[in-house]
Amino acid sequence: QVQLVESGGGLVQAGGSLRLSCAASGSIFVTMGWYRQALGKQRELVALISTGGNTNYADSIKGRFTISRDNAKNTVYLVMNSLKAEDTAVYYCYGNVFGKPYWGQGTQVTVSS
Repeated sequence: QVQLVESGGGLVQAGGSLRLSCAASGSIFVTMGWYRQALGKQRELVALISTGGNTNYADSIKGRFTISRDNAKNTVYLVMNSLKAEDTAVYYCYGNVFGKPYWGQGTQVTVSS
């Protein structure tokens, strides 16, 4: 059974930092990453990373967020620095296996201004 389990969300003040983790099981994901969905908005890409370490970031978070992965642990991380109120959203872990997408249950990140 393929599963993605996120952890690390919470409430933080603007300018603060959080680290999200996503542990995958049941498959090796070629591409893993993070999407987010703010209230009333569509889900949007945050960052992706391949098994080889190639990364892709949304323009809105470049320079503030860093994605990484530990292939041995099948885990992807997202370090979020200089958080802004507009980063408030549910963050979803994403994994792709031969073109099929999988999603975690989501973790809430709330940034207070």
